[in-house]
Amino acid sequence: MSGSRALASPRRIREELVAVGRGLAARALIAGQDGNISVRVAPDRLLVTPAGFRKGELDPDDLCEVALDGTWVAGAHAPSSELGLHLVWHRERPDIAAVVHAHPPVATGFAAAGRPIIDDVLPEVIVALGPVPVAPYGAPGTPAVGEAILPYVATHDALLLANHGAVTVGATLRQAHDRMEHLEQAARILLVARLLGGAVTLDAAALQALRARRTRPGGGDHA
Repeated sequence: MSGSRALASPRRIREELVAVGRGLAARALIAGQDGNISVRVAPDRLLVTPAGFRKGELDPDDLCEVALDGTWVAGAHAPSSELGLHLVWHRERPDIAAVVHAHPPVATGFAAAGRPIIDDVLPEVIVALGPVPVAPYGAPGTPAVGEAILPYVATHDALLLANHGAVTVGATLRQAHDRMEHLEQAARILLVARLLGGAVTLDAAALQALRARRTRPGGGDHA
């Protein structure tokens, strides 16, 4: 997948989105028909995964195009039932281009337990993700999901959905996908640390230095 979307052709963007779906499936971050992905292809247009498809088996021509108001513009298949979740992010965050919603098992365990992932232990969480809170439960595929996450969208690049899954966003498809991988890896590490008696937090100076590398939402990079 290319890290830059600006010079990509429409076909290349479709291929990148399909590759993200395959990557999520290969790493067991989704199962069956779980998850959905979107990417902005114009100021008021999104390319979105279709409803009822396994994301690891998509073809570029399976994708659908929608407007920011939710209108289905093009494509042979209906957009994901979770489209509203994506529309909230794209409407509120013009700095991002891509949204990934997945069900990473350990991170979703944190969500089911109501446990946020705090950015005070792992450098890669601090720099690449920032704090990852748990948004209140909203029934999947309903407007309640968008309403539940709205208070968090402007200030976070990763979010746990209570009893549901996780969402990551990025300036590119690659960044949004990488953040989902970072999120699940961090959840695994923090779970092990808790089983061993609890994680040791970084000191104030280290935290300040790492957080300085993350200047704004959407601007984080890898540690």
